[in-house]
Amino acid sequence: MYYDDHNPPHLHAEYEGQKALFDFRGNILRGNIDSRTAVRLLREWTDLHREELRANWMLAQSGRETRKIAPLD
Repeated sequence: MYYDDHNPPHLHAEYEGQKALFDFRGNILRGNIDSRTAVRLLREWTDLHREELRANWMLAQSGRETRKIAPLD
């Protein structure tokens, strides 16, 4: 997530040099990550942290510092 990012709310992910933008439901909006496992794990993570992602999006949009979100265990 970047402070000057555009709507819709999304996050940036990178895996083995491949980059993609994902919405907060884990759908790819732009780019591509070929690893089905990486995409599955990202979707699992977004399911667990959707409210935190939304809160961080609001913080970023207002120019405030975002909070760290825990990784998958």
